[in-house]
Amino acid sequence: MSPEPTPTHHHLAPARVLEVDPLLDDPTTRIVVCCGSGGVGKTTTAAALGLRAAERGRKVVVLTIDPARRLAQSMGIDSLDNTPRRVKGVEGDGELHAMMLDMKRTFDEIVEAHADPDRAAAILGNPFYQSLSAGFAGTQEYMAMEKLGQLRAKDEWDLIVVDTPPSRSALDFLDAPKRLGSFLDGRLIRLLTAPAKLGGRAGMKFLNVGMSMMTGTLGKVLGGQLLKDVQTFVSAMDTTFGGFRTRADATYKLLQAPGTAFLVVAAPERDALREAAYFVERLAAEHMPLAGLVLNRVHDSDARRLSAERALAAAENLAESGIVDQGGGKAGLRNSPDTHGSSAPGGGSPTEPEHTAEQRSVDRLTAHLLRLHAERMQLIAREQRTRDRFTARHPEVAVAEVAALPGDVHDLAGLRDIGDRLAAYRPRPAGGTPEGDGPEGFGPDDDAAAGEAPADEAPEDEAPRGGAPEGGAPESG
Repeated sequence: MSPEPTPTHHHLAPARVLEVDPLLDDPTTRIVVCCGSGGVGKTTTAAALGLRAAERGRKVVVLTIDPARRLAQSMGIDSLDNTPRRVKGVEGDGELHAMMLDMKRTFDEIVEAHADPDRAAAILGNPFYQSLSAGFAGTQEYMAMEKLGQLRAKDEWDLIVVDTPPSRSALDFLDAPKRLGSFLDGRLIRLLTAPAKLGGRAGMKFLNVGMSMMTGTLGKVLGGQLLKDVQTFVSAMDTTFGGFRTRADATYKLLQAPGTAFLVVAAPERDALREAAYFVERLAAEHMPLAGLVLNRVHDSDARRLSAERALAAAENLAESGIVDQGGGKAGLRNSPDTHGSSAPGGGSPTEPEHTAEQRSVDRLTAHLLRLHAERMQLIAREQRTRDRFTARHPEVAVAEVAALPGDVHDLAGLRDIGDRLAAYRPRPAGGTPEGDGPEGFGPDDDAAAGEAPADEAPEDEAPRGGAPEGGAPESG
């Protein structure tokens, strides 16, 4: 019988490295947009990039939409609002300012900037406007883009770093403004405001002849006062500064302009990277400049040469020796030459049980640490396979990784550390493990030990190559 062939381990070519400092230092880079699904560290990444750019000499403002106020706390500011506030403690010649989007206040500023005082007062006091500006679906994303446009138009900042709104889907930042603009410029809204736009007797005649039945029905469904509020609001806004869709298109073009760079932020998890992959494809389709992928919370180990399989085997050997899982008493003497517990000379206690108990405690701790190491190596293997699938699908995307930290970032020193890690990232060379051990726990044997599919077997819910997950694009929040 011929011997089994030695398994070979295939390594993907390393992903392109995202060079963070050249991106931040480039004077033509004026806007960096950190985007991604919720809970992947966009706020921390945006703040760390802003701090690093400022400490390298640029005047930076970070715009966050983080309701948890983590950015303010990490920058030593009591609170953030719609006005940029300078951050103290920044080293170097640059400046760092931070602000948090006030959605309603930004909407109010648009009205005040484009309407005379009387018309602005009418719009701001309109009940439909107040509901819309306080939380209508898509308003937050729309206002984030509006505020970005305001900051860019002032030309006061060398660099604007945007932390996109927290949402279930990364695509909300691109889709919601157009959805809101399309709704407010849509046929129904236009039809509702047609009588007001015609004005006078002509408007009343048109209403009586063609719309009395429809508006009567809508009035019953929506409520007569709400219908009137919508008509008044849209008419006032339209005559003030044009359609919402036009404004959404204008701010959208700002994201496509030279000098804007998108950074997709993700965690090394299947869902987050699947969302990131779809976002990368969407950016390409929309001709928006992608700088690269920031992969947060990546796990690693300084003992990568000890695979998960070998660590589990060593732990099992300790357990099977009858040491680890035995109870107290004479069970500890089971492997002793003197199983009858003879006394030491002079009637003293035997030294062998004491030694065995101490060794049993050491072995128990050793086995526990081996199992913990095996779990860490299995986690590293899962993350590596997930990254490899993304890299195989999008080899053109540059990547920078940030190691998982033991705690949250809560001050400038922590943000500075994140920035240093981003700038210093270089991929670990493939291989370098003893023959037969697999690439740091990624080989077939370790996959079996981990109870997981090999790297070349995509999970059933993996997104189809070149498109969205089965069933269409991720649902917008």
